[in-house]
Amino acid sequence: MDPERLVQCPYDKNHQIRACRLPYHLVKCRKNNQKIARELATCPYNARHRVPKQELKLHIATCENKVSPEVLEVTSSRGDPKNRIKEVTAWQCPPPEEDWEADAAECPAPPFVFGTSYSGERS
Repeated sequence: MDPERLVQCPYDKNHQIRACRLPYHLVKCRKNNQKIARELATCPYNARHRVPKQELKLHIATCENKVSPEVLEVTSSRGDPKNRIKEVTAWQCPPPEEDWEADAAECPAPPFVFGTSYSGERS
């Protein structure tokens, strides 16, 4: 999406905002239009999408930012009819290249004493 493209505010149809400024505008405009804000729902795939609550299911089914099923795993919570969406990823953190314990054993630091420098002088 072009950040300079103008988009229409969901709270006030007279507002035309640059796409890069829309998140900030939505926060401000929501406070100024609380009656309209109560009638709109936020898309779970893109927080910039605000749609009437009665149209949310249709929007979710057709949302352009919808994530493919291979990336998401839907699990239902116990006793809750709504489904939670949990991201499944195969990425793992690489092993650390540093060994702080070995470095500390090689060059132990002098004990910290408040108000003194490492050379023992008062500061």
